Amino acid sequence: MVIPTHDSERALVATLASLVSGLMASAVREVIVADGGSTDGTRQVVDVAGCSLFPSTLPLGPRLAAAAASARGDWLMFLRPGAVLEQGWAQEVLDFGETARREDVGTQAAVFRNAVQNLRPRPMLLELITLLRGALEAPNADRGLVVSQALYRRLGGHRDERDAENALIRRIGHRRIARLRAAIRVDAGGTAC
Repeated sequence: MVIPTHDSERALVATLASLVSGLMASAVREVIVADGGSTDGTRQVVDVAGCSLFPSTLPLGPRLAAAAASARGDWLMFLRPGAVLEQGWAQEVLDFGETARREDVGTQAAVFRNAVQNLRPRPMLLELITLLRGALEAPNADRGLVVSQALYRRLGGHRDERDAENALIRRIGHRRIARLRAAIRVDAGGTAC
């Protein structure tokens, strides 16, 4: 798990809280916070949560690539601070990884679906619209990214380019990215760092 931060204290707390179920299910084995020079309480949050801090003055793309290079697992998951994964995400990620291994499609990647918010008028209709929109929209960094280390390395990881997170997703390609059923919601403050 890699999370880029820069003065992201509050947003990071929300994201880390949503990862607890993943830690319990062994879907997350390590959390690396790639910090770009925070001056708020981001570093204290990282310390209290027991995450690994990867401080760097590099631009976002190279910072993410360097943090990912230090990850020990076969799979990487990238989330922005403020991204909150909804219930069931851990099992969904584990199932995706197992299916990819079993069917030898480890070159795939996955994103989460957008969470339905403000379900007042017609919950089922809004859910359907959100699901359809998510299926038709191009994947983007707001939806997180689960990717095999092998594919990440083969594509050269995140690069020093404008909008490095979405540029990587475009290089992976729409057809190689699965849409997980598990939902993600991005709270205020969940932007590129």
